[in-house]
Amino acid sequence: MTTTVFNRRKALALLAGTSATAITFATSALGASALQDLGGQLKLLPEITVYTARRVITMEGNEHDIDAVAVVGDRILAAGPRAKLLERIGDQPFRIDETFANKVIITGLIDQHVHPFLAALTLTAEIISIEDWNIPTGLSRAAINAEEYRARLEAAEAAMSEPDTLLLTWGYHHFFHGEIRRAQLDEISTTRPIVILHRSAHELILNTAALDLLGITEAFVNGFEGIAREQSSFRDGHFFEAGMFAVVPAVAPVLATPERLGAGLRLTREYMHRAGVTVAAEPGGVLSRPLQQATNAVFSVPDSPLRTYFIADGKSLAALHLEDGTMIQETEKLLEWGEGKTAFLPKQVKLFADGAIYSLAMQVSEPYVGGDFHGEWIMEPGAFNATFDAYWEAGYQIHVHQTGDLAVDMILDAVERNMRRMPRPDHRTTLVHFGYARDDQADRIAELGCIVSANPYYVTALSDRYGELGLGQERADDIVPVGPIKKNGIPISFHSDVPMAPGEPLFLVWAGVNRTTVSGRVAGPEHRLPVEDCLRAVTIDAAQSLRLETELGSIAPGKFANFTILEEDPFEVAPDAIKDIGIWGTVLEGEVFPVGDTPKIDKASFSPTKRIFQKTTARLNASADISLVAQRGSLAGCSCCAAPASFACAPTLASQSTTVSCCGTNALGWAVIAEWATQV
Repeated sequence: MTTTVFNRRKALALLAGTSATAITFATSALGASALQDLGGQLKLLPEITVYTARRVITMEGNEHDIDAVAVVGDRILAAGPRAKLLERIGDQPFRIDETFANKVIITGLIDQHVHPFLAALTLTAEIISIEDWNIPTGLSRAAINAEEYRARLEAAEAAMSEPDTLLLTWGYHHFFHGEIRRAQLDEISTTRPIVILHRSAHELILNTAALDLLGITEAFVNGFEGIAREQSSFRDGHFFEAGMFAVVPAVAPVLATPERLGAGLRLTREYMHRAGVTVAAEPGGVLSRPLQQATNAVFSVPDSPLRTYFIADGKSLAALHLEDGTMIQETEKLLEWGEGKTAFLPKQVKLFADGAIYSLAMQVSEPYVGGDFHGEWIMEPGAFNATFDAYWEAGYQIHVHQTGDLAVDMILDAVERNMRRMPRPDHRTTLVHFGYARDDQADRIAELGCIVSANPYYVTALSDRYGELGLGQERADDIVPVGPIKKNGIPISFHSDVPMAPGEPLFLVWAGVNRTTVSGRVAGPEHRLPVEDCLRAVTIDAAQSLRLETELGSIAPGKFANFTILEEDPFEVAPDAIKDIGIWGTVLEGEVFPVGDTPKIDKASFSPTKRIFQKTTARLNASADISLVAQRGSLAGCSCCAAPASFACAPTLASQSTTVSCCGTNALGWAVIAEWATQV
């Protein structure tokens, strides 16, 4: 009896407050009947909004009879059957909102890994890719072979009215579309500049008109040093990895005009909203304050329908600050870079192990087959281990880009070494992408307390082709091997890495449930996950991977009122139809955001004509130097696609043509992008 009186008094005191957590405690402490006795006390509390739906999927048990959720301000009060919920509310002011009465409410979808800046550049280009891209400006159908790609590129060139406007296209992949070099592009046009940005975003291919327009001469290319020279061909107009970054100074004014950057960021935000994303994170993007400010200008504003978090790029920070001992301090400074609905996550950092899966640059224990392929380290093991150890000592959660099984070994060795010398509870070291791993590694991942964030789209896009070359069919069917991970009870999140996969969480759920390749077959059926596990991967387990599970990821008392509004129930539709479920809109922190009108995008305005290009670059050539780059904080490298560490990771202060950051990009290139970013 004494205990009951104490709880009753505490509940009455809490009811004087306004937080949803306090109200929920009072409800549970007093019970519905006791709350009725409070009379006028309840009428002084804030108004509750009760959203009704065909079903509410809470990711907290997912009972079928839940059809309402109560919200106070930006927080969830409770969810349950409508009648019971209203009974518990009692005399407290409330209103019933039936906007979603015929729809399905699920906790807000999360994309654990995105790249807004890269998406802004690619989604505003002429998309001719290996998969469909259904973006707000329209549907771009896949080109699955060389003939289709060539026809689409010729049609895109012919459709352009201004004869000297540059054509920028993205999505080409040589494994699917055949070899295209300068000669093939010159066959399409000798007068219009054409630039191809490879599907991996690791390569550029230019025709003669583009080389001439951008001032890329044979002497300029011959001046590249080391691996950048080896990975460049002026004759072929082909620049990959280090070679690509070496020509960025010349290409930057085309890739990142203020019109393209601004419109592209807005398009990316709308694209993610239409996919039902309420929260996204960018781990290890371009380390540039002007670009962060440009992203903030679009993503941090009050009417943004999603909240975006950022994770520090430890690779670039280590290249710049590890030796002088200031790396941790410099990492902490990034917490000041966010604003409004954007923020850097504290005590989290992104490192890189091996190369991109799209380039078959994974570090694998069994040799590649059917071609001249080899793995690359993005961070050499020595540099990786030193950086990993320093962040571990500082108490950071470490996310690591990994695509091959040798990279898994390197990461797990680093975790075990650090656990033996400085044990940490709940460190959540995250293997990011999880392109390929051996079965025996799953046990060790679990034993060491690591978690996995996978991209299930790799299976759809690459398993068929990589079975023919590179990996062989057995390994190709085993990419993204989440079956043993699930059996070991390891949390699994999904991410799109947009634009490396379509930025649509339900598409990722579809990919994880079905593992269907482009040919229609199932690759690695033992790695398919149930619908509920795949939904967890874009909700509560995605939140857990970012240390946000106490605030996000499920519909539970006290969490943010983040919902995605679906036209159908993903548990009820056929597995192959999950990706086609319509999105009505979202609720972010209690505010309703229906999907809006299609933004107007004029692609012709993104690529400057020859006259405008020459005028702009003349101004930038006169003003952009190393001091401008240092002043604006742009000489910090890039990492969204992660260039190998052998790219010259020590900045030098030579001429503009040889000054490099830790990605191999020289000062003028970053100055150009910094200049554009300030205009967004």
